[in-house]
Amino acid sequence: MKRAFRPLRVGAGIAVGAVAALVPLTPAAAEPEPKPEFTVEQAERQTALVAAEDSRLNQVRAVTAVARLEAGKWTTPYRLNTGSGYTLVLTQRSEPYTVTDLLKLAPQTFVRQGDGSYLLTENIYVNLGAKLKLANPGGLTVRLASGTNGFVAIVSFGGQLMLEGTAQAPVKITSWDQRAGKADTDVTDGRAYLRAIGGQFAMANTEVSDLGFWSGRTGGLSLTGTDRPNTGQIEGPDEVPEGTKPPAPGSGGVTAQPSGPLTTPDSRFDGLDPSYTSGKITKSVVRGNAFGIFISSGNGITIADTTVERSLEDGIVLHRFVTAAAVERVTAKGNGGDGFIMSRATQQVRVTGSTAEGNAGNGFTLSGAPLADGPSASGQSTANYGSNSVSSSVAVDNGRYGIEVVGGFDVGVQNNRVEGSDMGIVARLDSDKVAITGNQLSGQRRQGIAIRDSVSGATVTGNVITGADTGIYLRDSVAEVRGNTVQDATNHGISLVGDVAKSQVSYNVIAGVGPSALDTPRSHGKVEIKENQTFAWHDTSSFWIRFRHYASPMTMLWAGILLLIVFSAVKGAGRRARGIRHPYADKAPLPVVMYEAPGAAAAGARGRARVPAVAR
Repeated sequence: MKRAFRPLRVGAGIAVGAVAALVPLTPAAAEPEPKPEFTVEQAERQTALVAAEDSRLNQVRAVTAVARLEAGKWTTPYRLNTGSGYTLVLTQRSEPYTVTDLLKLAPQTFVRQGDGSYLLTENIYVNLGAKLKLANPGGLTVRLASGTNGFVAIVSFGGQLMLEGTAQAPVKITSWDQRAGKADTDVTDGRAYLRAIGGQFAMANTEVSDLGFWSGRTGGLSLTGTDRPNTGQIEGPDEVPEGTKPPAPGSGGVTAQPSGPLTTPDSRFDGLDPSYTSGKITKSVVRGNAFGIFISSGNGITIADTTVERSLEDGIVLHRFVTAAAVERVTAKGNGGDGFIMSRATQQVRVTGSTAEGNAGNGFTLSGAPLADGPSASGQSTANYGSNSVSSSVAVDNGRYGIEVVGGFDVGVQNNRVEGSDMGIVARLDSDKVAITGNQLSGQRRQGIAIRDSVSGATVTGNVITGADTGIYLRDSVAEVRGNTVQDATNHGISLVGDVAKSQVSYNVIAGVGPSALDTPRSHGKVEIKENQTFAWHDTSSFWIRFRHYASPMTMLWAGILLLIVFSAVKGAGRRARGIRHPYADKAPLPVVMYEAPGAAAAGARGRARVPAVAR
């Protein structure tokens, strides 16, 4: 197992040796970083390293918790031997610790190099109430030792970690392989990382590169809460009733009362403060991390005017229980996974003016799916999450979709530009009340906008889709598709498939070349289709395809009725042309012929008798 670095046994004033300068962090092309492929042994090794880091931090946390109880002791920084290496613990004080303080506190493990950078070969733990500020008027470069023989980390637990550079003199933090004289790019044996657990984090005009491995919390630059948020607590009386036993040591303040009527019948559930982290990242560059920026259990997070690129996995990951976050004017490009992820249990996250370009996965992913679909071991909620949005942003040439909405409710995808990708904007998996409005999409290989798999209450209005195979695709969902413009589609303009009952397709302008402007034969359910303009569509379907399109059972029934009426009318007109004939003309009686019987002449005229001819 990879061990953390132990202190170098050198004097405070002796330089370790000349090393190569840190490679400047210049903008790179939006080429997606290939995701690493690990063998089983490499994966197991990294998993074990993550577990070892969790164990080390738990040990440090336990010691620091006990140390605070020792009055007058452990009030100044101290060092812990955590088995695999040393950890310098910065204790609470009013002023932040600086580079000058680190040179005094760790002269053997925080050493200035010949090129002016600083090499850190010891873990740093910023304890609750402490502050660490890495800044320097002329710029600052800190290299975190990371190689085959170990790695270090800077972790803040409930404290404040501040990285503050300037536009002319940024702060630079990177991993550093001393043997190779360059940044550590091998993650299979672990890699140095930065992490803020609870507390506050601030980063401005800073360049962070080549940090992290395997998990989100050790992924490079991570902001996480101190604990998983609890579901609630029971509040009791503010004052301990008479006769109540005092709290037992270690009981967490739970008190005992005698049996009988409750003294506080209005006890209620209230939310706990789960020690969320808060942070602000501005005007910075993050490059080559395992995960670019990973945030979970955060509240009031702001990321602005920042570039995250060439991460091995995803660019910006807002994981579980991130609330009220703002991502503004951020670029995520060339990452091995998605550019931006708003994972399950994130709420009220607003992404504006941002760009996702050339990522191997989606440009933007918004997931509001529940954490569980029934009873689970962890007892997670089955409720959806939502109120997230992506607006006025750009998704260009991402490997999968431009923007994907997975579950959730009250999701907004508005006024974005999406170019290329397999599909442009996709909403699926029980999403509810998804507003896809005012977007411009072009060059998708399949659908421009796809609403599918039990989406309800979707609104698709005012979008312009150019050059997609199918402009708008609706399957087994309910949506209002109104006022969109589909141009240069090559297969279908608007396609309806499966159960789309109660949907509306109206006032759309559809132009292109393909089998149909409105593809409806594969759908069922009552759909309102009206006032769509399809005169600019060139239908390329064959005669039999057109026949099958129009030869629906209802169409054939009405056509048969119409033909019967026409046939009856034509036949009646012919009769009138030939004149009216008596209906019983062939039933007229035979004519009567009179003749004289023999001997009638002798009888004389008076006795003459006439007998019908038929009587003879």
